[in-house]
Amino acid sequence: MHIIVCIKQVPDTKQVRLDEKTHTLIREGVESIINPYDMYALEEGLRIKDRFGGKVTVCTMGPPQAESSLREAISYGADEAVLLSDRAFAGADTWATSYTLAKGIEKIGPFDLILCGKQAVDGDTAQVGPGIAERLAIPYVTWVRKIEEIGDGLIRVQRLMDDGYDRLETTLPALLTVVKEINEPRVPSLKGKMRAKSQKIGVYGTKELEADPERVGLQGSATQVIKVFPPPRLKEREWIEGTPVEQVGQLLGKLTKLKLII
Repeated sequence: MHIIVCIKQVPDTKQVRLDEKTHTLIREGVESIINPYDMYALEEGLRIKDRFGGKVTVCTMGPPQAESSLREAISYGADEAVLLSDRAFAGADTWATSYTLAKGIEKIGPFDLILCGKQAVDGDTAQVGPGIAERLAIPYVTWVRKIEEIGDGLIRVQRLMDDGYDRLETTLPALLTVVKEINEPRVPSLKGKMRAKSQKIGVYGTKELEADPERVGLQGSATQVIKVFPPPRLKEREWIEGTPVEQVGQLLGKLTKLKLII
């Protein structure tokens, strides 16, 4: 069984800072990590391999430094890794990113299952996984919390819902996006860390993927980020004192005065 896991290298969310002049993320000196939700996808891929055999290939799109995240994935147990890297890929939105990743997966070759985290913590769109599936014309299920059964060309899963879960079955090959409830990621082994250092990683650009230059990167994006900014801090604050009943009365009076309630 061949499982492809799509991962993304993101800034450590505890250290995100914004440049006040350019309104872009400051990446210099900020540690990069594998998108946390993608770690659950990787773990599930490794568990499926442990159960059914086969191999796990990790794939990411990003600058050359994203190779470190691929090597980290190998240390956990992934067999192969592919980096989609080209200056032409810069500035891609989810539309162009899903196209590039789909071309990368086609380059990797036949597969049985694609796994992704439900979303990336830096963009929070949850669009890339489904976008890849649409590009490849395969079925997909989002927010998967459990894989119940795989066999006879079918996969049965549980999809997390607000009030419980749905049980769904679809044909393979398919794509799943997973939530953190699905498993608990393992710790990389010493053997895995040693192998990760020497593992050869395939690097593909626009030419190798035979991708349409008009459909990658900023040029192929349907949307653009014009400005990123933190919410303005309100400097004026007022403490309301008294009993809970008195505080509610004072608050309602102030809101009414400001015409925020009638």
